[in-house]
Amino acid sequence: MRDLVEQLSGLRVRSALGVTVERAANRSDLAAAHRLRQATFVQEQGLFAGTDRDDLDDLDETVVLVARDDDGVVVGSVRLAPAVPGRDLAWWTGSRLVVASDRRGAGRIGAALVTAACGEAERLGALRFEACVQRDRADFFARLGWDVLGAVEVAGTPHVRVRWPVGRIARLVAATKEPIAAVLGGLRPGGDGWVGDDAAPVPGSDLLAACDAILPAMVERDPWWAGWCSVLVNVNDVAVKGAVPVGLLDAVGARTASQAARVLAGVKAGADAWGVPVLGGHTTLGVPASLAVTILGRAQVPVPGGGGRPGDAVTVVADLAGGWRPGHPGQWDSTTARSSAELRHLAGTVDRVRPRAAKDVSMAGIVGTIGMLAEAGGCGAVVDVAAVPTPAGAGLGAWLTCFPGFAQVLAGAPLPAGADVGPAVAATCGELVAGGGVALRWPDGEVVDVLGGRVTGLGPAGVAAQHGDPDRPPDPARRAARGEWGLAGADPTLDGPAPSTDPRSRP
Repeated sequence: MRDLVEQLSGLRVRSALGVTVERAANRSDLAAAHRLRQATFVQEQGLFAGTDRDDLDDLDETVVLVARDDDGVVVGSVRLAPAVPGRDLAWWTGSRLVVASDRRGAGRIGAALVTAACGEAERLGALRFEACVQRDRADFFARLGWDVLGAVEVAGTPHVRVRWPVGRIARLVAATKEPIAAVLGGLRPGGDGWVGDDAAPVPGSDLLAACDAILPAMVERDPWWAGWCSVLVNVNDVAVKGAVPVGLLDAVGARTASQAARVLAGVKAGADAWGVPVLGGHTTLGVPASLAVTILGRAQVPVPGGGGRPGDAVTVVADLAGGWRPGHPGQWDSTTARSSAELRHLAGTVDRVRPRAAKDVSMAGIVGTIGMLAEAGGCGAVVDVAAVPTPAGAGLGAWLTCFPGFAQVLAGAPLPAGADVGPAVAATCGELVAGGGVALRWPDGEVVDVLGGRVTGLGPAGVAAQHGDPDRPPDPARRAARGEWGLAGADPTLDGPAPSTDPRSRP
């Protein structure tokens, strides 16, 4: 059923019984659903006196699905509503599942409604979807893949609480990160202390290097944005180590010179915005579109991704400005409207706050990236969903699983009040725990496991490399000399000019 739910999410569902399940289209559909509810829950079962209507029926967010036969007659319905009206917690409930008395049999119409409701809940952004069902229906829901949680009482009648295991986060991680260890084989990029990090120290130096490839489909569809993002993701990779970007190299493949020029225009715009010089690269024409960029950075004491320990606070730092990038589902653009000064200040966040461990949020989303940080530290994590900084224009479920432009997850002591993360915002929203995996915690105290201990499969990062004392901040004099980047700017000892859905395919 889980595969079916993925396919049905947001779609009009046609069952083998000649019944179609879809959203109620008008007041007539809603009235027909209410008549079925009245006949079943009031007249037949006597669960309610007079009417079964409640406050959820009047909520604008409430969704009603109806099953109609080939003649258009409504023969069943189910209701979905947010668990906490007026607040998006990615937590939805199902209720009032009903099938006309003359159409019941083998549970097939009911199963079609439940299946469609699971898909609709996931489309609405649910990361938690529950229902309270009559006790004699618990086995029916269990057969459909729901988890049976425990007994409750509704309208003075024994019920059972059940939960649909929403797989949105696990599917995202499986598609983007889970195959990495098998693909890499025995390769441990970065070596002990840095395995799984996007940027790793260059042996014998204070340089770090990172490389990101942009998805070819994105390069074909939106060359300028692909070029901009190639700089964005690489700067994020070194900035989250507390490093100063030194320079970029790009490798561009394009079908035409015009396409290559648009890609490189985006690269140039990003390089100018973050003040990182393009040191060189390679361009090939007459080939399918491709783009990969390498960045070098410099840090006295780089911050590892795997430095977290059980008991550390998990903090999310995110830029909530901007909005969804048109034409790119799952990508939040907070960067193109920012000034160069703002972008460079954001890039210096980790260097200023010096956490024990840090990762920039990648295409695995906020929760998946917390999972990678925990995995690298040999830990698990619990995330308080209500505490995660979220833009007003994004649903929580979508935000936790998108590529957010600029967002970082940090582990260590909670950031002090007034910590300089502007123009981003920061919030402590969980902790690292012994064990593995990631669980989400809601304000009612319920904890739901969403990821197992394996995210990339690379496991703990290993013994930390000796690049200085991670608890000692960089030399103040060196920091003071970092020019327009403030605490994360150009190093005056460098030769050359001073710096002026997630689309990545590697961690």
